[in-house]
Amino acid sequence: MKPLSRKTKHAILRRVQCSAGSFIPKLLSLLVATLFAAAEIGVAATKAPRVADASSPRFEALPLTRSRQNHLLVRAFINGKPALLGVDSGAPISAIALDRRAHFGLTGIPGSSTLPARLQINGAFNNVAIVHNFRIGALNLVEEPVVVVDLSDSGRTARLLHEQEIDGILGADILFPTGAVLDCQKQMLILKMDPGLPGKTPGTDYRGLGSVPIRVSQTYNLYVDAAINGEPARLMVDTGAFATLLHRGFVRRLHVALRKTPYSSSAVNLKRRGVEIAWIRRLSVGSVDIMGKDVGVVDMEGLIHGDLLRGSQPVAGLLGAEILKSHHGIIDFGNRTLYLKK
Repeated sequence: MKPLSRKTKHAILRRVQCSAGSFIPKLLSLLVATLFAAAEIGVAATKAPRVADASSPRFEALPLTRSRQNHLLVRAFINGKPALLGVDSGAPISAIALDRRAHFGLTGIPGSSTLPARLQINGAFNNVAIVHNFRIGALNLVEEPVVVVDLSDSGRTARLLHEQEIDGILGADILFPTGAVLDCQKQMLILKMDPGLPGKTPGTDYRGLGSVPIRVSQTYNLYVDAAINGEPARLMVDTGAFATLLHRGFVRRLHVALRKTPYSSSAVNLKRRGVEIAWIRRLSVGSVDIMGKDVGVVDMEGLIHGDLLRGSQPVAGLLGAEILKSHHGIIDFGNRTLYLKK
């Protein structure tokens, strides 16, 4: 995906699809998490051609922090005000929390714009707003559309854990055009200031890691080929998911026993759903085999469209933050490749 306009240290990036957010409480000994799973909605904007500027830095390396909810967080500025954002490969468009809209001075879509004023997320509508200046390190994005979503569940969890609430989500609409490389173990995000720049991103060590091609859907979700107990499947690569989660219907078709928990999950505009646990004998991602693992199981109907949940190679669930961290996951958005330690 190529960006369509750029000024000195500024970029106006082509819009992609939108994602919703959801909340999942504690799984076994794991802390509470916010999970941003995708909903398929489209946005498009026509912009002027991009102009290269040799004076701009070639790359921007941003250190990330990891929350107690196991999310990677990046510091940014929204219309000049500091913001804390969750870096979420499962969110096709960036988002700002509903209760922070006024604080950041977001404005609505102008009447002359071709962008929609609202987007449908999980059967209900959420407003689209404009960030006039969205700065991440040395990268400035101007007139950037974002979806406004209710992140109050995540906020309540953060307060219980005595940590700062996130102000929003950094999604694929920024990660793809900047050719981002996200190192989930070293907690580093590297952005290309000029996405047309050839060659690999410097400072990233791929030695000892296996590569898995990423399939990118029309809605800009990231999928990798996988197998669950030998059954072919696909998993959505989702750094916003606190833990790897499988769809209940898929697990039941494998005749894997489910253990009930007292916990439940909820998603934006969807009712709360119960969480169960399944012991998976072998979870394979590309050539990487993960043996004997407890995995969360939820009903993903409504979060992932029904036709993707079925078929000869269905989407079986989400490849979450705990595997991406423990297996040194590196997501190369420019090369559309996931690297994992075997």
